[in-house]
Parts: sequence; structure tokens; C-alpha cells
Amino acid sequence: MVVSMNNTYIIANFIGKYKKKYRCYEQMEMNDYLCLNFDYILYMSEIVEVNHIQQYCDMIGATTQHPLIGVVDFSKLSPIRYTIPRRLFGYYAIYLKGSKQTSLYYGRSEYDYEEGTLVFIAPGQVVGTEEDGEVRQVKGYVLMFHPDFLHGTLLEQMMKRYSYFSYDIREALHLMEQERTIILYFLNQIQAELVSSDEQSKDLIIDYMKLILDYCVRFYDRQFKTRTITNHDILARLEKLLDDYFSSSLSSKKGLPTVQYCADKLCLSANYLSDLIRKETGISALKHIHRKTLEVAKERLNDQSKSVNQIAYILGFGTPQYFSNWFKKMTGYTPHEYRTSI
Repeated sequence: MVVSMNNTYIIANFIGKYKKKYRCYEQMEMNDYLCLNFDYILYMSEIVEVNHIQQYCDMIGATTQHPLIGVVDFSKLSPIRYTIPRRLFGYYAIYLKGSKQTSLYYGRSEYDYEEGTLVFIAPGQVVGTEEDGEVRQVKGYVLMFHPDFLHGTLLEQMMKRYSYFSYDIREALHLMEQERTIILYFLNQIQAELVSSDEQSKDLIIDYMKLILDYCVRFYDRQFKTRTITNHDILARLEKLLDDYFSSSLSSKKGLPTVQYCADKLCLSANYLSDLIRKETGISALKHIHRKTLEVAKERLNDQSKSVNQIAYILGFGTPQYFSNWFKKMTGYTPHEYRTSI
């Protein structure tokens, strides 16, 4: 059964799980639709809501150092028996994988990582571990912090900057040895402040947390750069996806392509795709899509057999006025002015 279940979170995670499961396919099989309701019941039955750090610490046998923040070194704990398959997190968590003895689950997919992998989890996400009931000596670290710990701090206002908390778990950060040493240093500093707490401890902990998050931005930049071939392949697939979208009737039926639509078709999270495109091209994913849309719009305007109004609907703009305003914003000309100038 689901413990202390928040239905909004559960339904959102269930829908997200189904989108991730089928987003690489054009459509579900009919049997999947028939099984949808039953699968939802099974999915709900597997989830335990963990809203508090003490609750998690009690589950794994760790000492709670602070109700709103904690650092756990798994190697110092007794062996753990995994019997809770899925956890709905009510706080932020950063896991530093220390061994390959356990796998992580996101929805119903299993991911196994090398030592030194960082996984970022935000409130409202469902993540679990292997549920075979075996006892294991886990290695690695976790930094947990509740949103309330950030209340009133500058870091609270900056959290949206760290978009990797919204990445798919398969888009984890794979650390080099030097990077792992840096993260471990700050985790140990936070742990030390929690042990010998005084009036300055919270400010110092916030500073160390921000350093960790900022360094992870740098490390992700490095990971994007070292995966240049893969990134170029994704860009090529994106171009083909957009070409196919506009050459078919999808645009007239579904409207303009969105970042989320493209990310789903490429089996990526929207934030990861956006960050990847920005690193590779210097512009946002939305702007990239708009540039492609403009390129197609100009090609269609060259075809005198269709009116501007028809082209607007074919491209998915909904109304000719919306198309005209958008085109003028992009080029400085209305579609009619552009057509007469060519």
C-alpha cells in the first residue's frame, strides 16, 4: 500500500512514468491502454512517501543530525536490506554512488552506475533501489536537504538555476576522480558543521551547498563537452525530427512543436535537451525550434499556390494573426511583405 500518499504527486509520477516508457514509440499498443488502469494500481502500491530526512535516516539506520539537512556515509552504516521499492521524495537529495552493488530505479526502469556517479533528486520525484530483500553493505554518500532549510537564503532563490535536478535519472553526472575529491571535501565539511554546530554553521553549510551545486554546473559542462559526438548525433536527430514534423500533417493537427515534445521523442528530459543545445549552439532549445520553424515558413511562403492564411494553419499557428505577429517579430517583415519581396 502507499504510505501517506499525496495523490497529486502520485498521479504526476505515474503519468511521467508512462510517458518515459512509451515516448520512444509513435503510439502505445492497444493492450497497453487496456492495462493502464491496472498498472496505475500496481504503481501506487509500490510507493512510500518520504517527506522528512529523519524518516529516511530511520529507514536506513542512520543518525539524524538535523531535521532539515543531513549527510550520510553509507559505508559507516550496517548492511541494509532493501524492501521498499519506490520512494516519493519530499526533499532534495544528491547521491554519490560508491559501488555497483545496487541499482537505482526511475519509474520502472533500472539504471546501474559506475563508482563516482552523482544522481540529483528533487521534491516530488519517485526513485527506488533494488527490492530483492538481500542484505548489502552500501558504499557512497547522500546529501539531503529540505526546501525549508533554504528558506530566506539567497540559495533558495537560485535553485531554479540548477536545472539538473529536473534531468532524467539516466542523465546522471559521471565524475572524474579529481571532481569526486572536490565533492567529497564539501560533503565532509557540511558533516563537520552538523556535528559541531554553532551560530555560523547554517551560513557555512549553505555556502558549502552552493559550492557543490555550482561545481556540478561546471562538471556537467565538462560532461557535455566530452560527449561531443553523442551531442552532435542528438542535434542531427532533432533536425530530422523537426523536418519530419513539418513535412507531415502533425503541425496542423498538434500545433507548433514544443521543447517537451522534442525531448520526449529523443528520449531525453526537456531540461537536459535545453542545456545540451545551449552548450552546443549558444541558443536555447526554444529558439532553435523557432529558427527551424522560420526556415520552414520561408520555404512555404515561396510556394505561391497557398495563401498566407493556409500556411499559418499548416504550420500549426492556430490563427493567421498569430503567425503574422510571430513572423514579423522574427524577421521585421509580415508574411505578406516577405512574400512580395522575394
